[in-house]
Amino acid sequence: MKYIGLDIGDKNIGIAISSGIIAQGLCTYKRVNDQSDIEYIKKIVVENFVFKVVVGLPKNMNGSIGFQGEKVIKFCENLKKILEDDIEIEFMDERLTTVLANNFMLEADMSRKKRKNIVDKIAAQIILQDYLNMPKK
Repeated sequence: MKYIGLDIGDKNIGIAISSGIIAQGLCTYKRVNDQSDIEYIKKIVVENFVFKVVVGLPKNMNGSIGFQGEKVIKFCENLKKILEDDIEIEFMDERLTTVLANNFMLEADMSRKKRKNIVDKIAAQIILQDYLNMPKK
């Protein structure tokens, strides 16, 4: 059973993958347009036999869903339309994951240039790992 985690931003999509225990950053995808972006994600889902897509949902600090969150929900609605029916999309609160990703990389003494190229992938990895660590119902 494989999962992918997505950190969807305006310019990039961070992608992580897991077989159920440990999340690993896969790549940072440079966005083109919604249709191309969705096709790229579908390709990863199909090639890796993914059964669940975990998406970071941006929320305001008070827990409400703002403009960026609405864009992510809309993107995922369109993604769901082209995925097989048995593939689930689940949202995870992503508040502060990018900050956490940057802190990890700063502690590793990574240069600003390297951080910029992988921050979204690391954020996706954190989102997916948080999901995997949640107690299952």
